[in-house]
Amino acid sequence: METQKPIEPVDSIRKNIARRFIQVVVTVIITTIILFVSAGKIDWIWAWVYLGVYILIIMVNAVIFKPEMIAERGRKKKNVEQWDKLITGFGLIPWIALYVVSGLDIRFGWTDETSLWNHLTGLIVFIPGVALVSWAMVSNTWFSTSVRIQYDRGHKVADSGPYRLVRHPGYLGMIIYTPGIPLIFGSLWAFLPALILIILVIIRTSLEDSTLKSKLEGYKEYTERVRFRLLPHIW
Repeated sequence: METQKPIEPVDSIRKNIARRFIQVVVTVIITTIILFVSAGKIDWIWAWVYLGVYILIIMVNAVIFKPEMIAERGRKKKNVEQWDKLITGFGLIPWIALYVVSGLDIRFGWTDETSLWNHLTGLIVFIPGVALVSWAMVSNTWFSTSVRIQYDRGHKVADSGPYRLVRHPGYLGMIIYTPGIPLIFGSLWAFLPALILIILVIIRTSLEDSTLKSKLEGYKEYTERVRFRLLPHIW
């Protein structure tokens, strides 16, 4: 379907883009603090590698993403589904735990030192997963941080790019890149919060899909063309 041009004024888009920029910068700073405070040192090479790749991805995305989509991610949301508020709120716990556990693992040596190939495998898993999320965001002007029907933006079904293959490619990308993070850090214990995150993503996928079927015009017909939520021929 054709992407509808933004309804909101240009000044509002700019304001929300600025808000999103601040959110991302704060997230990077907090992530950095959590990692190095938990590890008890700053000479942790794989934390720096992760942060470097993370920041590079942010810079690339800032160039390739549509302004109205970035603005949506920065705006104060209306009519967010109540169940999504619970899932996203609870989801902060395992996200923070993933970084804390990784840092503590490095500090106390819970996981035996891993080989270079384990760390590189983490990057090989992480980068394509993030790339899939970015592709989904480029293809979907309504890709938001919250599950809501964006009546204020003329919400329509996204059915181009990876959405021709599965209905929730962004979530698939998250499921792919999440286990790559413990591998990059070299922490086996960090797989526990990573697993919890993956379970939450699968639950959110199911609930969001049901919400879109019942509330977004044209989505039910889209599900008849693209049958699978996350994995072709499986689910």
